[in-house]
Amino acid sequence: MESNEQKEVADFLEQYSEIFNTMVKQVLSGSDKENLNSMIDSEKLTELLSKGVKVDTAELFSKQMSFMTQQAELWQNATKALLGSKVESVVSEKRNDKRFKDSEWSENPVYNYLKQSYLLSSNMMQDTVNSLHFDDPKAEEQVKFYTRQYISSVSPTNNALTNPEVCRDILESKGENLIKGLQNFMQDLQQSPADALKINQTDVDAFTLGEDLAYTPGDVIYQNDLIQLIQYKATTKKVNEVPLLFIPPFINKYYVLDMDEQKSLIKWAVGQGHTVFVISWINPDKTLSHKGFNDYMKEGPIASLDVIEELTKSSKVNVVGYCIGGTLLATTQSYLLAKGDTRINSLTFLTTLLDFSEPGEIGVYLSEKMLPFLKKDIKEKGILDGRVLGLAFSMLRENSLFWSYFVNNYLKGKDPAPFDILYWNSDSSNLPAETFDFYMTNTYQENNLIKDGAVEVEGVPIELGKIDTPSYFLATIADHIVLWQASYKGAKALSGPTRFVLAGSGHLAGVINSVDHGKYPHWVNDELSDTAEQWFESSTKKEGSWWTDWENWVEPQSGKQVTARKQGSKKYASIEAAPGSYVRKRI
Repeated sequence: MESNEQKEVADFLEQYSEIFNTMVKQVLSGSDKENLNSMIDSEKLTELLSKGVKVDTAELFSKQMSFMTQQAELWQNATKALLGSKVESVVSEKRNDKRFKDSEWSENPVYNYLKQSYLLSSNMMQDTVNSLHFDDPKAEEQVKFYTRQYISSVSPTNNALTNPEVCRDILESKGENLIKGLQNFMQDLQQSPADALKINQTDVDAFTLGEDLAYTPGDVIYQNDLIQLIQYKATTKKVNEVPLLFIPPFINKYYVLDMDEQKSLIKWAVGQGHTVFVISWINPDKTLSHKGFNDYMKEGPIASLDVIEELTKSSKVNVVGYCIGGTLLATTQSYLLAKGDTRINSLTFLTTLLDFSEPGEIGVYLSEKMLPFLKKDIKEKGILDGRVLGLAFSMLRENSLFWSYFVNNYLKGKDPAPFDILYWNSDSSNLPAETFDFYMTNTYQENNLIKDGAVEVEGVPIELGKIDTPSYFLATIADHIVLWQASYKGAKALSGPTRFVLAGSGHLAGVINSVDHGKYPHWVNDELSDTAEQWFESSTKKEGSWWTDWENWVEPQSGKQVTARKQGSKKYASIEAAPGSYVRKRI
């Protein structure tokens, strides 16, 4: 970039910075956002480093010397490059790092120096942390997480003056991209809770529930304070005698299981001859703050079982739980078995944690010091705002799910492209304070659920070890929310016949990887080894979707063939067509 162009870019930025500051002050003064609380409490970093840490001085010294040598080499190379010489890079970004894909980062000597200097400094910070040995593994994980967040935040790609793509946009649009970026930011800020910035990741007007998403034909046949129960229209003349119930996570909308034609597990299951029901959870406000985990259990799966049994005349139901819906399913089954209720015929757990000893990076947000603050704050508000939780999950993949949109939406002034999964991801659900308190205490905080009898629901001890129901566990290899090794521990905790399958990709894409269009493989092993690593070493890789493996497992447990059932009955007449009204309620 020529010097006159640099001055022009700087002039545009100075001009719009004053407008930006004024607009932000207006938004903050007219709302409750004065007390912004970050989910990432970086001030705790110093406290974490102040105790229980030993430094490997030899390793640290070696890394520092290497850093200094590379910095000197980089400076020499930068000087040569400015004089027209061709030089080799001292350091390069990782192959999957999309931040520096623009050709200027490698061809322009100034930008190339900025990139390499940033990468060297990033490596040095990470090496410094790696040379520290912590007494507390959780503290180590927190320090590494906060360090990574800081490194990602100071990338030159996140600054208008040091991002060549943004500078070009400023010159080509005469600063119009900055105006549009300000508008995008102000719109997101106005639609964000006090605790977090909800950055828009997709075109929210590009999809309509019931048309583009959640479109499989069905009817809402029952509802209460917390759920609408949907029964789907049969597409086969004969169906399995034992019906199928899906329990989606109650911190998300159910239609992740009913996306488009290629990704709808619900539509596919209907096509396999199952009578399919799904729970659509309410998006609660503070009027439901008193609803506890026991209410979610009784008004969710147990109420659904009552309706399904009466409607289908089947005393057995195969049940699928996804993520936290699976955790609820396991708790429910333990509760029911303790009462002599054996209606749940088989259990399928999709990316589910039962043992929370390895919670992954989400555990950073839920540390012993952070949880009391969160509980107090949520208790006062009555709910956990789903948008705050959404930001927390986004920051687990900060460069792809946060900073890339920060640059695109605010610096380049562009609107995000339509993407159905990100539309669903942005369609957040709240969580009642009572449910949050019970769930967090007994899972992430104290890991009580896996301890037989440590948790009681309405006086009934929860004992997962006594669950002898046939179970199917599906985990995904790149899941950053539910580590597959942690899911494996849950599979080992039950006492019945259990099949564990590992799918490719992550928490969402790995699950909705369809038979006809699936591009991710899965790994199978008929034996449950002592450890997840041993299981994987002796597993067999299969190309294509895990759906067929699951169908081969659940079909023998689905009874004889009967005439296809109609939706509802005289008692459970259609309240409204699927997807229903509960799923349409947005924050």
